[in-house]
Amino acid sequence: MTNSDAQRGRLLLEESAEIVAVVDAAGRVVLCSRRARVEGVEQGQLLPEHLAGAERVTVTYEIDGEAESLVYFGVPGALAAYEELRTGFTAAVSHELRTPLARLLVLLESADLPGSDVPALLERARGEVNQVSELIDEVLFLSQLETGQEVVGLGDAVTYPILADVAAALRERAERAGITVVVEGDERLELPMRARMQRVIAENLVENAIRYAGEGATLTLSVGRVGSDAVLSGRDDGIGVGEADIPRLFERFYRADRARSSRGTGLGLSIVKHIVVAAGGRVEASGGEGRGLEVRCSFPS
Repeated sequence: MTNSDAQRGRLLLEESAEIVAVVDAAGRVVLCSRRARVEGVEQGQLLPEHLAGAERVTVTYEIDGEAESLVYFGVPGALAAYEELRTGFTAAVSHELRTPLARLLVLLESADLPGSDVPALLERARGEVNQVSELIDEVLFLSQLETGQEVVGLGDAVTYPILADVAAALRERAERAGITVVVEGDERLELPMRARMQRVIAENLVENAIRYAGEGATLTLSVGRVGSDAVLSGRDDGIGVGEADIPRLFERFYRADRARSSRGTGLGLSIVKHIVVAAGGRVEASGGEGRGLEVRCSFPS
């Protein structure tokens, strides 16, 4: 096999929309598809337990005298599970759209009442329309990420200038919410993502702080090395979230109780997770009530 053939094979597997992995004789993952990483498969690790009972097709072969296996997974009941997920997602989107549309209808009906402040009502109505538009845009973007239509990789980009640019672009909105945004870290470090994807991550981290950190909080966007990992993080010293909420922050539409009155879509951190995982990284949140929130995106060297 030539180097070109090997590169083609690696790219074909990497970009597969299926759960596919190459494992060595010890069962450790040598290579896997982006879709597999979303399911928790990691290079250098054993296959995750939730795939242990999955239906699979295995092709075993040797390269340079070393045994390897190409494993394609088909989870039992996959079609039913997919249908359940699709139905749940559709229901969630419908619910999230219904609230601003209901408020919009009330505002429009109020405009017909005698003595109503029509300009003020129209301004509030524009806000509801903007929220619906934002939700639709984020649902479509998340769908493109999950189906591979929006490419995350294809090169590295220096991160610090992107963080600084996002902080400058959102500074006015942050100041209106009483949030200070600070950028720090290694000005030359690159992360394994297109600049556009890094910008989306930074924007979502800033917007999350604007909506939920609370007046007077400071958000620090930073990039640097922690051990052998390149790390992009957003850390605020705001009101924080409950310990029980932290593991769920990356779920679609999930918002902690105190954040439910916010006009946010509940998709921002889910989008962050999908981008980071698709680029071969991992994302985690930490903090607590009164201790702020940190979202850390780590990429192994």
